[in-house]
Amino acid sequence: MSVITMTPAASKWEAVRPRLMFLVIGLIAGPEISNIAGWQVTSRSMQNQVHAGIVEQQALFCEVRARAEVQGTIKLDRTARIALAQKSAAMPGAATTDIDVVRACASKLAR
Repeated sequence: MSVITMTPAASKWEAVRPRLMFLVIGLIAGPEISNIAGWQVTSRSMQNQVHAGIVEQQALFCEVRARAEVQGTIKLDRTARIALAQKSAAMPGAATTDIDVVRACASKLAR
């Protein structure tokens, strides 16, 4: 009958091994679980939220300018509203207009 004796290093490894495995699993699964639960904000989702806020603000400015220029915008057809929104959506200092702002502005003019 043989008796297996463990060296001090092996016995320490056997004691630490389960904790180390749980740590590794936690480091891998933790971020995935918190991301699925919605506790993390990715840079892409933050950019989308910021862009949506900017579009909404610029659409409000566009709507005010368009309504000051043309009364009764609700009576305009879709093409005329988009043309008016395209003209009114130009922001000072900007070379081009954002198509999202034009769409949001035209939508506001339809109400």
